[in-house]
Amino acid sequence: MIRFGGYGRIPQNDMNLANMSQAHLMALGQQGNASHEQLLEMQAAQQGMREAAKQNIEVPKVNFYPSRHPDPRKARKQDIRSARKLLTPTKRNIFNPLRWVWGMKYRYNRQSNLCVIDGCNCEELITYDNLYAKICDEETGKSLWEMYWRNPVTQTPEAFVAREKVTNGSKMKGTYCPEHLHLYHLLCKWEAESDKDHNKTKSGMKEMVKKGVSTVAVPISIVKKKDNTPELLKKYEPFFMELEKDTKTYPGISLLHYKNPETGINDVTMIVFDLRLFQKEMADMSPSLADAITQLGITQHPLPSAGQLSTNQVMNQDGLPNDEQGLFT
Repeated sequence: MIRFGGYGRIPQNDMNLANMSQAHLMALGQQGNASHEQLLEMQAAQQGMREAAKQNIEVPKVNFYPSRHPDPRKARKQDIRSARKLLTPTKRNIFNPLRWVWGMKYRYNRQSNLCVIDGCNCEELITYDNLYAKICDEETGKSLWEMYWRNPVTQTPEAFVAREKVTNGSKMKGTYCPEHLHLYHLLCKWEAESDKDHNKTKSGMKEMVKKGVSTVAVPISIVKKKDNTPELLKKYEPFFMELEKDTKTYPGISLLHYKNPETGINDVTMIVFDLRLFQKEMADMSPSLADAITQLGITQHPLPSAGQLSTNQVMNQDGLPNDEQGLFT
């Protein structure tokens, strides 16, 4: 992967984020285009695919390593170029006669469960461990399964369809494996950021003007909602925030608001602590001593009589060392 102008690139054999430490990932996130959260997602994807390989499932290995160029824009440009190259569907050999047959140009363009790059059976990966549902976006928190493998209208599972030119071009029959799909997701985000930066430049603004699009700054008056909380009660705001959280978890705490029917403002606020519900919750949360002993597998014996107790003490003192006597007395 060493190419002209590829600042900070390393040999392909060392392109493995799965074995990197957290300190290395954090330093790498501060150098190039990919953030630390995105690197963590790529590392999780590679580790998940490696675990699937242990189950005799053929899984690919995506040799993508982010750029370490000091200029963020150039680093992003290099990452976009590398990602598009890795996400291009695999073509047949130029000397293969099937390549020139209509619809046979790409090698793995046969079924929707095959990855168009390496031919990995994504159906087996989903059956073993759905990595699409485990790899999430660092900003929205949505998984790849929710964003790409569901119908946007019916929300039913639907395979993601790849394109010939990665983000554009004709649709294919195949899809992307979890690791390639995550790289595709990052590529879309990087290209969107690049387009935003380009539109802010003079050349970008000229292009928009030629297309008949102009940006006009319209002043919008923002009306700030007036806070009617008295100054005396503002110091209790953290207390009420904790109460609102606990009311969703513990039924023993209730926060009641009585609004004025004319103004719609809370005139009266009441806090209710129900001791009966508290005691019931504590009983459910704290198991009894007998239950704990039963879970540990310890058998309880009846207490010996006074004569047996004295005999046992004599036997313990004669037959056990001093440290073991202390454990049983």
